[in-house]
Amino acid sequence: MHTRPHNVLFLCTGNSARSVMAEALLNMLGEGRFRAYSAGSFPSGKVQPIAAELAREFGYNEPLRSKSWDEFAQVDSPAIDMVITVCDDAAGELCPIWPGHPVTAHWGVPDPVAVDGTEDERRRAFQSAWLMLRRRIDLLLALPLEKLDRLATQHELRAIGQTAATDEQ
Repeated sequence: MHTRPHNVLFLCTGNSARSVMAEALLNMLGEGRFRAYSAGSFPSGKVQPIAAELAREFGYNEPLRSKSWDEFAQVDSPAIDMVITVCDDAAGELCPIWPGHPVTAHWGVPDPVAVDGTEDERRRAFQSAWLMLRRRIDLLLALPLEKLDRLATQHELRAIGQTAATDEQ
């Protein structure tokens, strides 16, 4: 029986937008059942202002920071139950060996930072990524994790990542 919150680590290369938005969303929506973290393989060292703004508007008041995934591969790190990559680059990288061998999945989300356009176009790209993450996190929250074994949990998490973009609207 899982008595503590499920610890989820969201990974992205730069840890500046998608992974930090996922961290904020799951920490708000998880209502104590989950504790979310985020990190990057090559962290940018800063959180994108629009990502931070969306998190604040959602009511997330914890400080968001860009950090290396090395912080979570230490023996004294929180025991991570699930590692979810949210960018294709991070999904293809050789990840550290995580203590406890967490369940892994890939939830590819288009990079809003890569959008080169007007302020409104950039803001829409961040909002689109936020909504895609929100939909997938809602699906995660609906899973009966207490009834699923490790393999079934991994299967369900990976299926969430395959949610079609048309389902996100």
